[in-house]
Amino acid sequence: MALAMTSSSPQPPPHSRHSRRLQPAAPGPPANWSPSPSPSPSPNPIPKKAKALPLLSDVGRDSTARVASNLAGARRLREFLLDAEGLRADSGHAGFDGRISRPLLSRGVADALRDHGLPHVLEFFRDADRVGIRATMMLDGDASDTVAAACRLLLGESRMVEFVEAVEALAQCGFFVQGIVDPMDVLKIFIKKRDPDMAIRYALIFPQFHLLLCNTMKAFGKRKELKHALTVFGALKDQFGGINMFACRSIIDICGHCGSSVQARIIFEGLLADKITPNVYVFNSLMNVNAHSFGYNFSVYKHMQNIGIPPDLTSYNILLKTCCNAREYNLAQEIYEKIKKKEQDGLLKLDVFTYSTMMKVFGDAKMCKLASNIKDDMQKAGVRLNLVTWSSLISAYTNSGLVDCAIDILEEMIRDGCQPTAPCFNIILTGCVNSCQYDRAFRLFYSWKEYGVKISLSPEQKGCSGDTLLVVPFRPTVTTYNILMKACGTNGERAKSVMNEMRQNGLCPDLISWSILTDIYGTSQNRDGAIQALRRMQHDGIKLNVSAYTVAIKACVENKDLKLALHLFEEMKAHQLKPNLVTYKTLLTARNKYGSSQEVQQCLAIYQEMRMAGYQTNDYYLKNLIVEWCEGVFSSSSGSQEFYQLDQRKESFKLFLEKVTTFLQKDVDQNQTVDVRGLSKVESRIVVLSVLRKMKEKYLLGRAVQDDVVIITGHEKTSDTKAKTSAADVEDAIVAVLTDDLGLEVLIGPEGLPASSKPTVPSRSRSHLDQASIHFSRRPQGVIKIPTNSLNHWLKKKAVRVVQ
Repeated sequence: MALAMTSSSPQPPPHSRHSRRLQPAAPGPPANWSPSPSPSPSPNPIPKKAKALPLLSDVGRDSTARVASNLAGARRLREFLLDAEGLRADSGHAGFDGRISRPLLSRGVADALRDHGLPHVLEFFRDADRVGIRATMMLDGDASDTVAAACRLLLGESRMVEFVEAVEALAQCGFFVQGIVDPMDVLKIFIKKRDPDMAIRYALIFPQFHLLLCNTMKAFGKRKELKHALTVFGALKDQFGGINMFACRSIIDICGHCGSSVQARIIFEGLLADKITPNVYVFNSLMNVNAHSFGYNFSVYKHMQNIGIPPDLTSYNILLKTCCNAREYNLAQEIYEKIKKKEQDGLLKLDVFTYSTMMKVFGDAKMCKLASNIKDDMQKAGVRLNLVTWSSLISAYTNSGLVDCAIDILEEMIRDGCQPTAPCFNIILTGCVNSCQYDRAFRLFYSWKEYGVKISLSPEQKGCSGDTLLVVPFRPTVTTYNILMKACGTNGERAKSVMNEMRQNGLCPDLISWSILTDIYGTSQNRDGAIQALRRMQHDGIKLNVSAYTVAIKACVENKDLKLALHLFEEMKAHQLKPNLVTYKTLLTARNKYGSSQEVQQCLAIYQEMRMAGYQTNDYYLKNLIVEWCEGVFSSSSGSQEFYQLDQRKESFKLFLEKVTTFLQKDVDQNQTVDVRGLSKVESRIVVLSVLRKMKEKYLLGRAVQDDVVIITGHEKTSDTKAKTSAADVEDAIVAVLTDDLGLEVLIGPEGLPASSKPTVPSRSRSHLDQASIHFSRRPQGVIKIPTNSLNHWLKKKAVRVVQ
């Protein structure tokens, strides 16, 4: 393109714009400036250290600006910067912006973006910004939209890192990045990708970053991704230089939503450690998250009072909720009376939530009269009862089994102008089921469904219509039909017909519906029906949970099919479902007798798995089952129940179970070394008998014993006299059961002394300490051996007795 030049402006050398590289602005003549003859000496010469640069005339600046603008319009952006750099230094910011042609610069940027891509244009913007030229601020609307469209293209192609880098570069150069795309739309993408680091990086580009980070933190919380929410919270603290109360309250609420009250406490303790006094809203959020912890919440309440923060109505409502959860009804009533006194003094104004909570407190305590008094208090205070309040009052009567009174409250609710919903009717039907009024539940259901609820109106309530009867329709839900299925008792066919009626009314049975049906089949000894219901759930695409599997396992256990129950248990774990305490207990209580060591191993494996999952069970019950199986070694029961009730220590029993499990996992063809150190006489006897019982089962299958059984009591390993006495008693008990009860040959100590050659106990005339010292000094080391020949002979007699 030919450049129009005035005759008065000197033409720059042709090589001047091509031979120079882009450099930061520095003192020097502009690119199109030619030196003039040296001026005459001045009486005040400029010192060499501060040598002044010659300035262009206005005509020269205009000429240079036209050249630079034409270069920009020709997409020669780098050469534009070379010429514009000097012009910018000479004319200043305001003069430069007025001389450069914005349309030409915008057209050049748009063309360069189309020909070379966004990275090339971003590099130009950065170089321009480095030399003090705000090129992004000089673009017209079309060019800005073109740059924004290029960024949105990266977003549409899911090139998220490049998009963020581009927006960062534009923001640094002064581009209006908020017009590119709504920042929250981009943050939602990072939230969905579970990438809090990129979300933080993107949010920090904008001046309202604190609001964006708070919204991002809440979005992670709604998805129950607490770890990512905490990462964003940490970024907020770093940017604010401290903890913001709003952000702190939000993260505590998120902890509660994610079920981590412990993390909420940690955040609160961090506030106190940093000498920061939380406000009442942070305290309320913390107490609300910990509403299940009675002791902790009241300690927080006391701390709140100690530091001079007055509780508000929300604080008291949460305390009432805490009392309700802890069933501390008397304390809840005290708090209620306290806040009523504050209301009389004009310090507080009770709201409907306070009254509803107290009504629930008394309803759970089955104090219907007190719950009704709360309704009177509300009416006196001019607070209108809402749907929740009426529902709580209805529930208070149904919990006490007073279904008639609950129906009266429902009618009063309708007369008061509050329209009942399906849950209100469901509460009454549930009350019928809980009080075993099954037929009444069905009668009420079909009456409401066909005719609705008919309410007689008083003359004052007739209104303009003059109707004396008000009919409220009833629309049953899936929950309603589930309640009716429970009212079927053990009648599986009737429950199935209720489920079919549910479908006919356009409702789809849910997981609870099928679980109820499965439980009914199991209770009625219909195992096949229970399993078919479980498989039908899978066929219909319903995602099974732990409760559904547990109900099916229970059905198998009640029908004495432990094999199928264990199969369902393994299938449940294969679907990445963690068994709960009910599942474990159902399996562990499935047997009242063991038939083989394999069954004992299964039981112990379930028990250990339950322990590792953090659950506890009835150790005494499990111990009795193992004892019963071990005593099967004898021809007839020789165990004394009193003998087996001696030891009930938890830690000792855990060690005992580990010993039994270890020995049952060994093969009888290998050397059997039984270590009973640390066990009591009772537990040592069970361990030894469990090993012999397993040998007996294997021998009946044709596998003879190949090696001796070695039992280590270990009384010689300790210098503690009391421990030695206990170990000696254990050894005597084991020898007695092996020789006297089972007739086995037993060798004592590594020397292999027969049991009959054991040293006798010293005379009773000696002191107890002298007897113990002489006894242990002459006693062999704590090892008991059962020779292989004796074992095989004993097992042979057992086998013959079984055949006979």
